Amino acid sequence: MGEMPFEVALAARVDDMLNACTKCGACFTACPITEAAGIDKDADPQAVVAGVLDIVRLGDGPEASRQWAASCIMSGECIKACDYGVNPRFLLSVARMAMAAAKTELPSRRRTGVENFRKLNQDVTILSRLQLSDETLERLGQRPSARSPEPAREGVPDVVFYTGCNVLKTPHIALLCLDIMDALGVTYHVMGGPTHCCGVMQLRAGDTETSGRFAGNTMSKLAQSKTGEVVSWCPSCFVQFTEIMLPTFERAGHEKPFDMTPFMRFLRRHLDELKPLLRRRVDLRVALHKHPGVAGVVEAATDILCAVPGVELVDLHQPMVGLQSNNLQMLPAYKRELQLKELTAARDAGIDALATVYHSDQRELCAHERDWPFRIVNILEIVGESMGLKQEDHYKHLKITQDADAILAECGDLIARHGLDHDTARNVVIRGMIGDQPLPLVGGARAS
Repeated sequence: MGEMPFEVALAARVDDMLNACTKCGACFTACPITEAAGIDKDADPQAVVAGVLDIVRLGDGPEASRQWAASCIMSGECIKACDYGVNPRFLLSVARMAMAAAKTELPSRRRTGVENFRKLNQDVTILSRLQLSDETLERLGQRPSARSPEPAREGVPDVVFYTGCNVLKTPHIALLCLDIMDALGVTYHVMGGPTHCCGVMQLRAGDTETSGRFAGNTMSKLAQSKTGEVVSWCPSCFVQFTEIMLPTFERAGHEKPFDMTPFMRFLRRHLDELKPLLRRRVDLRVALHKHPGVAGVVEAATDILCAVPGVELVDLHQPMVGLQSNNLQMLPAYKRELQLKELTAARDAGIDALATVYHSDQRELCAHERDWPFRIVNILEIVGESMGLKQEDHYKHLKITQDADAILAECGDLIARHGLDHDTARNVVIRGMIGDQPLPLVGGARAS
């Protein structure tokens, strides 16, 4: 059949980009975080890029190049800056894998990938079950159903809706996606969670073989719609599939199984059908929390908010960087600075609500609602309010308490119903909910 192994195909794609790169330095110059990453302001862009190519080839290179690769927050400005068909964001990911491979042997990298995946699985499983019934979990594709498919689905759906994993920690966002698609008459099949892994944890650990196997299994499951379209929520999964996995599998000789569209761009595409459903005024002055890493998402979110009657969109004139909030974790001081400046600007602008797009943005920012004079909501809550749709943000409600024991007491019925271990749940709440707070709350935690 002429098909080649995933790792061979990945290496061939890398070689193509190495050959196409002219080392002009435009990608480095366009990067918005070189200063925040501590790279010498006098660093030569051409030399830094040449060093990244050395890392890709040899596993090592100059310190400035290593810093740049390690600090990538996936803003995507480098992609727009390249005139030669190279994806610098992809090459920086490969450089990080090469550095990991040069530092540790494959068995150690594989163990790291397994440990990180198990932690993700535990956090997603417990935090979602502290908020959701079995029936709602099943709606989000997290429980096998013994019931027959609903007649409205008519077998093969229009699209597959791929949640990714971490949005299940803030499940009201994913549920609103489904509610909105229901209202639009779009049929869908929901997939996601750790059982439909995109392979990003394994890739970050430098285990390309396992990453390719996990992603390949998931892609075969995702290719089940009338239109050949997968509507994705998670930006990390979107980049993983569209920039790494799908092109590599095509290079290996496979047919492309589907096209992937971010939900915000999908909703923007259906804006003419959505507008008549936006029947209720939502009189709010709203600022949008922005990340540009997936092209067109910020613009789509802006158009959607502007279509909601009563919404006045306020520009806070803040830096727009990164794929989502979680991707700034390698620059913690920079992240805290950005978040504090945005909250301060929002207060000074007198807005009513700061609207996030992605789930990690909502997780990291939502508890600040306790201390600042505006709401922190997901954009789909505003759209839903205008449509007469409502899903409670239980995550925000629980996190604002800042008290693990109070959270477990409130969720006691669900803990019992799902058979969760109390001590494990407590550890996850402390680490994965209360501890997921890059910028400390103004008054700190109310209770330890």
